[in-house]
Amino acid sequence: MARYRGPKSKIARRFRDPIFGPDKALDKRSYGPGQHGPAKRRGGKQSEYAIQLGEKQKAKYTYGILERQFANLFEKASRMKGITGENLLQLCESRLDNTVYRLGIANSRRAARQLVSHKHITVNGEIVNIPSYTLRIGDVIGVREKSKSLEAISSSLTSNNKKYDWLDWNNSDMSGRFISVPSREMIPENIKEQLIVELYSK
Repeated sequence: MARYRGPKSKIARRFRDPIFGPDKALDKRSYGPGQHGPAKRRGGKQSEYAIQLGEKQKAKYTYGILERQFANLFEKASRMKGITGENLLQLCESRLDNTVYRLGIANSRRAARQLVSHKHITVNGEIVNIPSYTLRIGDVIGVREKSKSLEAISSSLTSNNKKYDWLDWNNSDMSGRFISVPSREMIPENIKEQLIVELYSK
């Protein structure tokens, strides 16, 4: 499966949640996509498996992770100490592309992934072009010197007003520090991770 590059509103409407950020289409039509509109389809209640699968798909779309990558993350999370579902979300949040987005360097995870892939981002002073790179506590994420004048980055930083307790941003030198691994309560994503654990446990 290739990475999804289609309409974001369609996916947001499917899950009835603005997983890609504020969405006017979702506000206007808060029901699933389809030519029959909000009419009841397939007349029935979703099975337990369908609900669990939907939650996994929602998490994958939210963080922009492919199926095999997500399965590998779950396997890693299940080997770690603690609660598997929480570990899984912490691993997703520790990805470089997600952190670039959280710091406000990019206005979406898709844009953050592109910045990383195009070598605009550094970790501890070294260019890293792997979006899935896992950050460790104390790592410093910065914008490459030659890229600091990019309009996309400056406009994103100007419009960003969100702060996260596990990240520290220094606007003067355009760099941020990964202070700690976030606890579940800190992660704002509306994901029921226990359903994903149940799905993989079948």
